[in-house]
Amino acid sequence: MRLATWNVNSIRARAGRVVDWLVREDVDVLGMQEIKCKPEQFPLDEFEAAGYDVIAHGLNQWNGVAFASRLPMTDVETAFAGQPGFLKGAEGPDQPLEARALGITVDGIRMWSLYVPNGRGLDDPHLAYKLDWLARLREETTRWMAANPGSPLALMGDWNVAPTDEDMGDPSFVPGLSTHISPPERAAFSAFLDAGLIDVVRPLVPTGYTFWDYKQLRFPRNEGMRIDFILGSPTFADSVTAAHIHRDERKGDAPSDHVPVSVDLAAGDDDDLDRPMIF
Repeated sequence: MRLATWNVNSIRARAGRVVDWLVREDVDVLGMQEIKCKPEQFPLDEFEAAGYDVIAHGLNQWNGVAFASRLPMTDVETAFAGQPGFLKGAEGPDQPLEARALGITVDGIRMWSLYVPNGRGLDDPHLAYKLDWLARLREETTRWMAANPGSPLALMGDWNVAPTDEDMGDPSFVPGLSTHISPPERAAFSAFLDAGLIDVVRPLVPTGYTFWDYKQLRFPRNEGMRIDFILGSPTFADSVTAAHIHRDERKGDAPSDHVPVSVDLAAGDDDDLDRPMIF
C-alpha cells in the first residue's frame, strides 16, 4: 500500500494536478490539508473518474482536510476527542471547532489527516491555540495507543513545525522572533515522539524540505522548511519499506507551496511468501 500526505492549498485550484499525481505515483490513500472548500464544493468527479472515493471535511474557504482512497474507508471522525476550537477575540472553552482533523480506517490502519494551526506570531493567541491543539492531540493519541496496543496508526499532515534547525532553511524565520521554530512548538512536536510515535520518513529521507514560500524566490534558492510529516505507531513504522518527498511537485504551473510526502507499506504475510528473498 502507498500512503501520502499533501497540503494542496486549495483543491479546486489543483484538482487536475493532484489526480494526475495520484495516478502517476500509484497512490492508494492520500490525506489532504487546506482543501479550502466545503464537502459539496469538492471536485469529486475528477477523483472518482480516476478510481478514488473522497471523504472531505471543510466548513468554509479556509482550512479543510480530506482523504482520497482506492480502498474502502470506515470509522470516519471529523475531530479528535478533546480537540480545541478557536475564534479570534473570544476567550474561554467551547470555541467553534475548525476543520483541521479527519480520521479514517483503511485496511486496518487508523489514519488522520491533520492541518495543525499556524500560530501566526509568538505573541498571538493563535500560538496558544496551536500548542493546546497539539497537546490535546498528543493526549488522545496516547490514549488511543494504550487502548489499541499493536494497532497501526498514522498521523499525517502539515504540522507547521520545523522540529530541528536542519528543517528550517527560510531566512525570514528568526529564532526568538518567529513561530514554527520556537522551543514550545518544537517541544510539542517532540512530545509525540516521546509518546512512542516515529517519524517514519526521516530515517529513509534524512534531508529535504516540504514547503517553500511563493515569495522571494524561495524555491529556486531552496530556502524551504520541512513541516509535513507522517508519524506512525511502532507497528505502522515496522511496515514502512520506502519513503519519498516529491520535490518536483513544487515545479510547473500553479503548484501548491507544499509537496507530497509518501510512504510504502509492506504487503501482508501471505503476499510476502511470493516475493523473492533479498539479502
